[in-house]
Amino acid sequence: MLKEINGGITAPKGFMAAGVKAGIKKSGKEDIALIYSKTPASVAAMFTTNAMAAAPVIVSRQAVKHGTARAIVVNSGCANACTGPQGLANARAMAELTATVLGVATHEVLVASTGIIGVQLPMDKIAAGIKQAAAELSETGHEKALQAIMTTDTFPKSCAYEFMLSGVPVRIAGMAKGAGMIHPNMATMLAFVTTDAAVAAPVLKNALSEAVNLSFNMISVDGDTSTNDMVSVLANGQAGAPVIDTVDSEEYRIFADALKAVCTNLAKQIVRDGEGATKFLEITVTGAETFSQAKQAAMAVAKSPLVKTAFFGEDPNWGRILCAVGYSGVPVKSEKTALAIGGISVVRSGMATSFDEQALRKVMSARDIAIEIDLGLGPAAATVWTCDFSYEYVKINGEYHT
Repeated sequence: MLKEINGGITAPKGFMAAGVKAGIKKSGKEDIALIYSKTPASVAAMFTTNAMAAAPVIVSRQAVKHGTARAIVVNSGCANACTGPQGLANARAMAELTATVLGVATHEVLVASTGIIGVQLPMDKIAAGIKQAAAELSETGHEKALQAIMTTDTFPKSCAYEFMLSGVPVRIAGMAKGAGMIHPNMATMLAFVTTDAAVAAPVLKNALSEAVNLSFNMISVDGDTSTNDMVSVLANGQAGAPVIDTVDSEEYRIFADALKAVCTNLAKQIVRDGEGATKFLEITVTGAETFSQAKQAAMAVAKSPLVKTAFFGEDPNWGRILCAVGYSGVPVKSEKTALAIGGISVVRSGMATSFDEQALRKVMSARDIAIEIDLGLGPAAATVWTCDFSYEYVKINGEYHT
């Protein structure tokens, strides 16, 4: 059973964090974060599938192959993407600088960046910031670390839980950033998870893959997959519970469920903070032949600009929802399809029902809205989370570079 606790990313034993102002952001706010494990930790990560992957993604992909890590260094204000050989050298230098000040191996450091694409990192500021962050590492540094990874986010995103493994209390925590360019395929999205559970690296990778596929890969703000997406987890074993070294144990399932809970919590927070968002939309497709088909249909609805703008305008134009399902590419039989919005049935057997329009308009005015689509063809289901498109979304992205 999961119990929500305080302490953020440093709630698990043996972890420290810091966030400092290095002068990368024009705002002058925190822009370098450092997460550190006092002891070697098993590591697993998943990265963007965007072919234009940023330099830190390339560096961190290589580091994760070693199976253990001690630190994650993150900068905001500059994505270090589309920056060529110099950008790659800079990402490697971030890992080397961090390793040096912490006294760990370079391959034990993961690197992440977020911000403007196509701009080189100011390495003098980065170097000074990394040294300052290392000096300020503490078990209470999670809040400043959170601030340091934010760009267009309007609120910090974190969560922490405690649960039992083999009779031992274990903790797991996470933090994330993301509000725009969100459509993970493993959004700009970064997420970091720490736990004092002991988990073998291959098993940790399996658990992360399971969790991401049902959380971060089930959200969309604007349908754009970032060049910098990264989700990583460090497991240092400091709780003292036995090592989880197989996926065929009850302990693995308990841990995997806890990891999924953290990822789902963070993923939903990202959607709630979608750039300019005024609505949180939960789209559930049931009656599909397979999970992948249910997800494909739900994502078609989630990514539809016409659906998203209708919900922003609180216009009960439900035809846009079924239109998106129809072009999603999944098997559909109109005569078997049903649709409900906020619990109000508006379509049965592919035809409009007699529903209370005023009641539906009231549903459309709510902040959180559930959309349920039944394809009537099979046993599979999937739930996707998204938000609306507002005037503010266009304003934020129209002026992002300036």
